[in-house]
Amino acid sequence: MKKHLMCAVALSACIAAPCAAHAQSAHFQPWGFDLDGRDTSVRAGDDFNAHANGKYLESVEIPADKTRYGPFDVLYENAQGQLRAIIEEAAANPTTDNARKVGALYASFMNEAVLEQLGAQPMAKDLAEVRAAASHSDIARLMGASKTRFGSSIFGLDVMEDMKNSSVNSLYVGIGALGLPEREYYRADSFDAQREAYQAYVERMLTLIGWDDPTKVAADILAFETQIAEQHWPIAERRQFDKLYNPIAAADLNTYAPGFDWTAMLDAAQVGDVQQIVMMENTALPGMAKVFGETDLETLKAWQAFNIADGAAPYLSKQFVDARFEFRNKTLRGQPENRPRWNRGVALVDSSLAEVLGQEYVARHFPAESKAKMEELVGNLIAEMRDRLSNLEWMTPATRTEALAKLESFRPKIGYPTKWRSYDGLEVKAEDLYGNLERIAAFDWDYTRAKIGQPVDLDEWGMSPQTVNAYYHPLRNEIVFPAAILQPPFFDPNADPAVNYGGIGAVIGHEIMHGFDDQGRKTDAKGQLRDWWTAEDAARFEAEAKKLGALYAAQQPLEGIAINPELTMGENIADLGGLVLAHAAYNRSLNGQPAPVLDGVTGDQRVFYGWAQVWRDKIRDETLREYLATDPHSPGSARAATPPRNIDAWYEAFGITPDQKQYLKPEDRVRIW
Repeated sequence: MKKHLMCAVALSACIAAPCAAHAQSAHFQPWGFDLDGRDTSVRAGDDFNAHANGKYLESVEIPADKTRYGPFDVLYENAQGQLRAIIEEAAANPTTDNARKVGALYASFMNEAVLEQLGAQPMAKDLAEVRAAASHSDIARLMGASKTRFGSSIFGLDVMEDMKNSSVNSLYVGIGALGLPEREYYRADSFDAQREAYQAYVERMLTLIGWDDPTKVAADILAFETQIAEQHWPIAERRQFDKLYNPIAAADLNTYAPGFDWTAMLDAAQVGDVQQIVMMENTALPGMAKVFGETDLETLKAWQAFNIADGAAPYLSKQFVDARFEFRNKTLRGQPENRPRWNRGVALVDSSLAEVLGQEYVARHFPAESKAKMEELVGNLIAEMRDRLSNLEWMTPATRTEALAKLESFRPKIGYPTKWRSYDGLEVKAEDLYGNLERIAAFDWDYTRAKIGQPVDLDEWGMSPQTVNAYYHPLRNEIVFPAAILQPPFFDPNADPAVNYGGIGAVIGHEIMHGFDDQGRKTDAKGQLRDWWTAEDAARFEAEAKKLGALYAAQQPLEGIAINPELTMGENIADLGGLVLAHAAYNRSLNGQPAPVLDGVTGDQRVFYGWAQVWRDKIRDETLREYLATDPHSPGSARAATPPRNIDAWYEAFGITPDQKQYLKPEDRVRIW
């Protein structure tokens, strides 16, 4: 559930890994931008993404085992190759207990012969428990136990900072995951084909595990999930921080949301002793509990059995792997081929033992000078934000004082943690993949639930150093930049500063701005949920945000499907503000001297080109359809072109005139920060 709160710069969905050919197809100038990738037949003011990236986008194809293809994916693939070397060395020569764990987990995944022999056998014990369930309370217990094993729950449990007392961790409950990506997949006519394919997939999985009457039961499961989805909040509403904090005594849940045995679930999740729980999507819970209580036991048992098989499928024999891939990747995302097995194995080890790999990754691939230069850039961007807040014409003194206090309390983290997580006590066996994954799940949940009621560890990171991303955490008021994103085209110590400011500078600015976007602005300098805005300033902010939303809502990346401005508002505000900050910080760095012209490209042009280059990705239509329904980030083409339209310097840099398609009158340009 933390996905509601961590605000990242990249696509929030799982990033697929492209091949190195992508990097080889670009011809970067010595100063860091791919001039040959431009399409200069397109005027900058008609389509800035096509102007800056058009030739490049025409020249590349998405590899068959990928769903999208862009700079984030290139760095991800590079990191995967680097991690593969670390993992295979650990497997060949395990000099420490952590290295032994890494090698054993990877070996258990790579041993396809053993997995083929086992077939569905690893699930036998878990499926037997489901078959033995004799009541709805037994299903509730299985849902709670899914925190430590394969399976699922219609309700999600997680631990994070208390929104009203962010120095302490609290237990949260909210909606869980369903088999289709999002609520609208169950409701909209445009997703009829996906629902039909999902029902067929459920039937296929139930058949593989030998469940009785799989055709009828698959239809019953879809009907059950549809009823549950009807109770879910719309995805945009689930972004609203102030609606997600609803404390309740744990003992009162059975009365608040009857029809579900909350005590059984919490006990099975080993959190039955917690006195108070924070409900997130609180008004959804009673309806979901009612649907659960009214659903026949056999449907609930089949639902849990399907979820065990669906979750375990990537780690079983080929028939399970293929069944899941064909629905979740090929049908839902348009991916023709599965990734190579080594790639999937590396991703598994990375997600399971992230900080073990992270230590070695940093030692090998993150030079100290990169961290030093990043610290300087972060300082410059924060200084620029301080000046903007100090001189913002529309902000009243009371709000300005609070805003500056929040900025001054920002905690930047760069590269890697100052202390590493211990994996002592985790048992990993080279011949037991299924067991490894359940032991890892239990180990991770023990680690997480031990935080309940305890002080927040501010040294802990929400991403590993090898993650190609960055984030702002509103309840910690911190901005975090893992080592892996600090590479070209985002950051190159040898590139022209203007390109770096347009790349990593705008990423830094983006994360700073998340502290002041439509949701980040609801937390204060301590990271606590509090309204510190005057009514006048809030109205001004919301009016400008509405204008920005209209610019995105007018765009249809797929015919008939527009960007949802309520879902993407925070990221859109962060993109615009981040680019504004980066451009201003670059000019500040010149110390009054004129910017050099490189290959006929001015300094301001290089900043905007650097920004556009970061977002030059291609994406399959099926994946784009899913992202438009589920992702709080706008598509790359919109991110490249829309923020510059609101910045006066872009018009001046490229000579944008009123006859060009993306021209906005000065009074129509959005000016929030």
